[in-house]
Amino acid sequence: MLDRAEPNYRESVCFQELDMALIDSLFKGKKSACSLNSEKISVQTLRGLIPIRNLSEEKLQAFAEEKQTEVLAAGETLFNINAPSDAAIYLLKGTVTVADKNGKSYDVFADSTESRFPICSGVKHITSAVAKTDISFLRVSHKIMSVNPAINHEELVIPAKLSNNRLLQLFAQYFMEEKLEIPSLPNVAVRLRQAMQNDIGIAEAVKIIQLDPVITAKLIEVANCPLYYTTNPAKSCLAAVSRIGLVASRNLVVSFSIKQIFKSDSPDIKKYLNYLWKDSLSLSCISYVLALESGQYCPEEALLAGLVCDIGAIPFLNFVANLPSEYHDKKEIEQALPVVKGVVGAAVLKNWNFADEFIQVALNSNNWYQNNSEQLTLTDIVILSRLHRKICQKKTEGFPSITSIPAASKLKNIALSPENTLHILHDAKNKINDALAAFSG
Repeated sequence: MLDRAEPNYRESVCFQELDMALIDSLFKGKKSACSLNSEKISVQTLRGLIPIRNLSEEKLQAFAEEKQTEVLAAGETLFNINAPSDAAIYLLKGTVTVADKNGKSYDVFADSTESRFPICSGVKHITSAVAKTDISFLRVSHKIMSVNPAINHEELVIPAKLSNNRLLQLFAQYFMEEKLEIPSLPNVAVRLRQAMQNDIGIAEAVKIIQLDPVITAKLIEVANCPLYYTTNPAKSCLAAVSRIGLVASRNLVVSFSIKQIFKSDSPDIKKYLNYLWKDSLSLSCISYVLALESGQYCPEEALLAGLVCDIGAIPFLNFVANLPSEYHDKKEIEQALPVVKGVVGAAVLKNWNFADEFIQVALNSNNWYQNNSEQLTLTDIVILSRLHRKICQKKTEGFPSITSIPAASKLKNIALSPENTLHILHDAKNKINDALAAFSG
């Protein structure tokens, strides 16, 4: 009797344990109730989101009719680090805690300046986000995020809000009539670029570089800086090019040459050009380090991209310098610069026979959400450098978090922080300053 009853007893206990496990799993899997409800998104709300607000009124209306918000209860995870992403996420209500891979965290509050930008917009998440309170949020596909298509570099479009800017109107007419005066690169840079298209060797390149003693001296100086220095210093142009490499030397020669066009006889315009040079030089430093440390791009190409990204400002400022003072004022110049420099920069680089990837840098490196490639591009590097420069200057108000833009998700071997610039920038600061000291001379 006991032997026959024992299996039934065990079976009963097993069923009880199974029932309890099932009940536990149901309770553990049950989500906390959220006090917020999903609702239709309003056009007014969309007008406050960057860059969604750049959509036409018709597209905003259509988007509002199709989309609804989503909700999440406090304590629940919005997304995890390294998880793939197919949409940007905007916080509309509540508070979210965002943390990077090093555990550094910060809160994003709805209705703050930060919440006008997406919390994330890359192809993968490089942070995690947990709802600190009940939240309401909006998902926007990456396709819609690309609301700023590649600019047509043959057309200068004046924004409606600047239609009364006389200087901009005058320059746009000048540009469209193909009267733009494009500065010339120094002869040595042009000859070296042309010669290298024919597969020349180091000896032939050195002969061309040595035609300009100033550039030759600067190249030797860079070859002996901490980035390239070895036990035996380079004492000749041949030794410098051999150490740096042919392609890197070409990019450095062009970079050295570019400084010579940042000049004007007008005292007022000279101030703009001096600021522009220093800003471009700083961007080139950061771009160099990003490329070097990520191992995803030639550092000297990134350096050159940082120097030419805003080159379009030079022909515009030279145009202004030749006008009577009553034709413009400081406000008109500062309003016009962001509008003209991309299109004009593309025209300059096209005239100089630069590769298309450099032309794209001029056109799109001010667009935080450009995302034309799954791989890291020169444009991505310069965009990240721009944002890091703002972080270094502590001018982050009105700019997205560096971990939230598409370019950030493409970087390898580098951990980004929303609070500080790359730690590697601090480590390499002295070396980079030494390497680029020649530019200041």
